[in-house]
Amino acid sequence: MQLPLQVQFRDMDASEALEADIREKAQKLDEVYDRITSCRVVVEARHRHHNKGNIYHVRVDVTVPGDEIVVSREPHDDHSHEDPYVSVRDAFQAARRQLESFARRQRRHVKTHAVPAHGRIASLFPEEGFGRIETPDGREIYFHRNSLLGADLDQLQVGSEVRYAEEQGDNGPQASSVSLVGKHHPVG
Repeated sequence: MQLPLQVQFRDMDASEALEADIREKAQKLDEVYDRITSCRVVVEARHRHHNKGNIYHVRVDVTVPGDEIVVSREPHDDHSHEDPYVSVRDAFQAARRQLESFARRQRRHVKTHAVPAHGRIASLFPEEGFGRIETPDGREIYFHRNSLLGADLDQLQVGSEVRYAEEQGDNGPQASSVSLVGKHHPVG
């Protein structure tokens, strides 16, 4: 955090223990996103009824470059919020989720899927039940008929385009999950 954490208590006595808890939770927000500019926390006792305890309202303002994350936990009639530590915990959990979402957007986080390796059938040995795939870099990789997905060894021809997963076998690299690339599935 670039600026020191600000903690304020309203309509209640300041609590060193609660402030220490808030400081610890605020420090953990830095682990989610390390460019937090400032953080301000307000804990307020809302006096409800004389025969029930106070309900605590917590507001967390986190300033980050170009944006502000605001969490305001309105407890309404949630009796668990008669404990200020529970109110603080809930507010920081919500702030953490919002900050994680912000950090993902900042990183332009997009899940990518690995494109399976591709190659062409270099040789076939149907009577022995195997063949070899030539990779784009010129290597040849062994595959067994049991590695074929959605095709039989008899359907393959030398030059057929295939996708596969490469793994290390007993005698060197081998292909598993070999599938024929059809007209509607161009190699990407």
